[in-house]
Parts: sequence; C-alpha cells; structure tokens
Amino acid sequence: MALTLTPYQLETTLKKQVPGPLYLVVGEEDLLRDHAVAVLKTEVLADGGEFNYDLFYGDETGGDEIRSCASEMPAFAERRLVVVKATEKLSAREAEVLVQYLKDPLETTTLVFVSQKLDGRLKFSQALARAAVTIDCSPLRDAQLSPWLSREAERLGLRLEEQAHHVLKEAAGGSLHGLRRELEKLASYVPPGQTVTAADVQTLRGIEPGASVFDLTIAIAEGRRGKVLSILARNLEAGEAPLRILGSLAWQYRRIWKVKESMAGGSREGEAARTLRMDPMKVRPFLGRFSEEHLQTAARLFLGADGQLKGGSSSRPQIVLERLLLRLCEFVEQWPTSEPPSRPSSPTGRSTARLVSNVRTIRSGKRTGR
Repeated sequence: MALTLTPYQLETTLKKQVPGPLYLVVGEEDLLRDHAVAVLKTEVLADGGEFNYDLFYGDETGGDEIRSCASEMPAFAERRLVVVKATEKLSAREAEVLVQYLKDPLETTTLVFVSQKLDGRLKFSQALARAAVTIDCSPLRDAQLSPWLSREAERLGLRLEEQAHHVLKEAAGGSLHGLRRELEKLASYVPPGQTVTAADVQTLRGIEPGASVFDLTIAIAEGRRGKVLSILARNLEAGEAPLRILGSLAWQYRRIWKVKESMAGGSREGEAARTLRMDPMKVRPFLGRFSEEHLQTAARLFLGADGQLKGGSSSRPQIVLERLLLRLCEFVEQWPTSEPPSRPSSPTGRSTARLVSNVRTIRSGKRTGR
C-alpha cells in the first residue's frame, strides 16, 4: 500500500532518508501544496541547484516531454527534480503515456505531480496512487489548525497567548493564507520578546475588542438586536468588507454545528468550551439557542445574503447584513434556552461552502514598546 504523509511529516521523513522517485502532492489547500514542493526542492536539489530542476504545467506540456525529462541523468549532482503542476489538466491520452514510466521510474530523478484533485477513474491516476508517496494537502480540520498556527508563529519568532490563537483562527475563517498574512503583520508589529495578545490581533485587523464574530454569535444567541447591529456597524466602520463579515459568520456557524454534533456524540463540555472560548458552564445553554431548525434556516439565509452581496443588489450591503442578523435574532428567540443540544443535519453542504469569502481587509501599523 502506498504511503501517505502530511507536508510536515514529509519534512521530518526527508531528514532521515533520501527522497524517493515519485510523489503526488494533492489537495485543495494551495499553501500546503506549495510548502510540500518547497521541502522537496530543498532536499532533492541540495547543491545541484536549478541546473537539475525542471517545472512543467499540465495544460502546457505533454506526457512524452515529461517522461523524456524525467529519464535524464542528473548533471554534477546525485539527483534531479521534475515537478508537474496542474497535473489534473493533462489530457487522459497524454497522462497515459506516463503509466509505463510510473512502473519503473528512474531512481536518480524525483518526479513530483501536483494537483488539487485527480480523476480516480483514469488509468494514470490509479497507477500514480499505487506507485507514489502521497502528500495529503487537504484543508486542515479545526483540531489541526492550532499546531499549524504554533509552528508558523515559531517560524516567525512569535509567542502567542491562548486567546490570541482563538482570535487569529476566527479572524482568518480557517484560511491558511489569511492566518499567515495576520502572523506576518504581527511579526512586524510586536516588539521582539513580547507575547502576542488578542488585543494585538484585533488592533491590526482594525476591529475593537468585543466586536468579533464570536461576540456577534453571543449577541445573536441572546437575541440582543441592538448589540448585534452595533457590532456590525463597528466592523463596517473599521473597513471590514461585507462579504468578509458574512463569510466569518458562516464559518462560526459551521463551528457551532460541529460542536453540537460532537456533544451529541458524547464529548464533554470542557472540550466544547475550548473550541467556543467560553465558560464550560455556559456551553449547553449557548448551544441550546442554536436548534437544528435555526442552523438550517441560517444556512439558507447566508446563501441568500451571499447572492445579494455578490449580485450587485440594489440594497446597500449594510442593509442586507442588518436584515440577515435581525432574522437570526428573531428565529433564535423562538427557541428556549433549555433545549438540549441535538445532532443536527449539516447545514453546510456544497451550496454554502462558497459563502466563505476570499476578501481580506489588511491594515498595517508599527507599534513601539509598551
């Protein structure tokens, strides 16, 4: 059975053994794909330099050219590296030309195929999955984000307090590119040797403390319309893009759904409290405000608001978001806080996954010592 590694396991493995002849770097998270390719490039080329490196793109080359290049011996070095990006764009005919090479690859060449996703029905894809070491670059789950965030912070010389961890993940909506951008801003802002606080993160994002998407969901759960509208107004005044606000709220709702599902499966309040950043004693009453019907309705409301914001609705973006939030408050008030957490159907199928916007608000600044 072929070996499957994460990009960071690949890094550890290559410190102990020489690179292999075939790798498949696959998954939707492009930052992880780039990291895996960078690791392979560093380890394979060593002192060989760019002279032994070739890069192809699936929509610009053919199978014969890739096979011919991979079959060449390295010059003045032990190995050569051949990378094929956008492998999924190779036609079935061109890809099949490579099947024979996959059965008997040249040991002095490391051939790396990079793709978001391959068609598993193709003969080439099946042969590659059997022969290559697969580097899994799927989007990280919530439990994997904190270790990734800690590694990236350490790489930039940052120390994060626990609350800063939570605010950063919330701010980026699970996007690794968004998290890295926030960390890079913090590295140029926080003086060396000082711990990064939640206030630091919020300051660089231009949002006041108490105006995060977490605070927004708390206000929704309490049915506090005035506070909900105030938090929205503060975010918009700070320059936050309406689609970014909507995407972050949709991401937070998905997290609430996952925690409810976990609780229904037997998880303890402590674990849920850490995920939701709240007192364990308040977890069940809080989750009780978000019934299955509420979550399903919220998903439909998010989809409708997303269409209005992206479709150039005649309504102002602020009005679209205000109507959405007031509707959520209204629906929450129909359900008592004593409702026990139930196992909801996922409100986040393919139709709502697109709600997380790629729009980012970047503010910069330089802070002197405190």
